[in-house]
Amino acid sequence: MKTVLSCIQPTGEMHFGNYFGAVQNWVKLQDTHRCFYGIVDYHAMTMPYKPDKLRQNVWDLAFNLLAVGVKPESLFIQSLVPEHAELGWIFNCFCSYGHLSRMTQFKDKSSQNTASDKDGFISAGLFDYPVLQAADILIYKADFVPVGKDQDQHLELSRAIAQRFNNTVGKDYFVLPETLHTESPKILSTADPSKKMSKSAGEKHYISVFGEEARIRKQIKSAVTDTGENSNTMSPGVENLFTLIKAAGDTEGYSALMNDYNQGSLKYVDLKENAANALVGLSTTFRENKAEITADKRGTKDRIKAASAEIRKVAQNTLREVKELTGLLNVKQV
Repeated sequence: MKTVLSCIQPTGEMHFGNYFGAVQNWVKLQDTHRCFYGIVDYHAMTMPYKPDKLRQNVWDLAFNLLAVGVKPESLFIQSLVPEHAELGWIFNCFCSYGHLSRMTQFKDKSSQNTASDKDGFISAGLFDYPVLQAADILIYKADFVPVGKDQDQHLELSRAIAQRFNNTVGKDYFVLPETLHTESPKILSTADPSKKMSKSAGEKHYISVFGEEARIRKQIKSAVTDTGENSNTMSPGVENLFTLIKAAGDTEGYSALMNDYNQGSLKYVDLKENAANALVGLSTTFRENKAEITADKRGTKDRIKAASAEIRKVAQNTLREVKELTGLLNVKQV
């Protein structure tokens, strides 16, 4: 099996934009690939945060990922695999300042930091985190990284670091990872379909994967459809509702409603009811799974820690070989 690596930051509640855009695909890939999925809490420290909230978010996300179908043996918590950070430092020495300074996400996030922090503090970690991201990928010698097109730049940096490392040590040690552009729907805010579904825009702009039925139905019922502009094309709000229905797996409902749309007989009340039913069906299943998982929180945490420890063995082996190749000492050599 080819190896897949993908990671997610523990930034709070999982919404359907996260799920349909990435996590749903993670679950499917487990059947065809050797998968490593990481909760990257080191990365979450690059922006202003509260320690207790970070720890809580890590475990909440871990429970959520298991509840939607990620296998515990595929899951690790980054801070339980410290080899990531050590390899990240080594990779700093194979990455140029100029390459990092051209990363567009640093510019975007540093602007957010300046706006939200009264001191305008921007951490060096925010500038340097793409190198740690490269370590996250390469430490497992991943063949593929499922990413959106906005993340292509980061994967190119990982490939550049791997290539420079290989050239320096005179050996094709690291596989150059490839992007895995799978069909991942772009989910928009039902309150404002000109924006992506996102927690940062406020509560009305995202629908929680584990939301209560009444709230989900209320959010879909109030979803923006037409903006009042005359157009021969489907409005973003209507298209977004169709996207949600299709992504949730209701192909029969999607086809019937699309047929109504094409014939000019679509009723928005039917479209919204179908979208709500599709999301509620998924949410109900996921909430039931999560209730079972969190009934024994200690046991579940122990399983995730054990999985992280097992996955760490892969990282330890890679780091040991990297240190040999770069002239560094391993502990046993001291």
